[in-house]
Amino acid sequence: MTKDSYIHEVRPGLPGAPTLFLFHGTGGDEHQLLSLGRELLPQATIISPRGDVSEMGAARFFHRTGEGVYDMDDLARATAKMTDFVRSHAAGADKVFGLGYSNGANILASTLFAAPDLFDAAVLMHPLIPFAPEIAGSLAGKRILVTAGRRDPICHPGLTSRLDAYLRDAGAAVTLDWHEGGHELRPNEVAAARRFLENASTEAVS
Repeated sequence: MTKDSYIHEVRPGLPGAPTLFLFHGTGGDEHQLLSLGRELLPQATIISPRGDVSEMGAARFFHRTGEGVYDMDDLARATAKMTDFVRSHAAGADKVFGLGYSNGANILASTLFAAPDLFDAAVLMHPLIPFAPEIAGSLAGKRILVTAGRRDPICHPGLTSRLDAYLRDAGAAVTLDWHEGGHELRPNEVAAARRFLENASTEAVS
């Protein structure tokens, strides 16, 4: 395992507080979600990697061949690499949380499918999973928040509902939070993420 397989930022938290991994959207970087992560979970240790794939200069976590069309071989490569990265940084942590937006939500979801034990709770903001995932085990006991827009031109609501069903079938406790807009983040999603992470954090120390 290696801690340096991605360019990344680390923001230390208080001893015993959860570790929160942040995964940016296409065109973002390791700084994109730092302020949001600190706002949502002020005491957490925060780790934020930068995607290692460039799409015309925009950083991503895996290649695609078109909008919503994934290079599945590269997604498998990226998932294995990210799993190793998270494990190396999460060693010894009491609770490990993940939050990703768009492409970052997709790599976070793919990592959850491949390694259900890796995260205790996850926030998937506008994920797009166009394939039927093979979940390598049970997600029982895992809490997952999915946020989405009912008019999202990138991720059709039907795909969000299908992902919800996959996660529930694998045993996860899923919360869905919608807004009436598109692919943008809205205040209700941030508020839902705050409540979700606060509750998960409280459970971690109870």
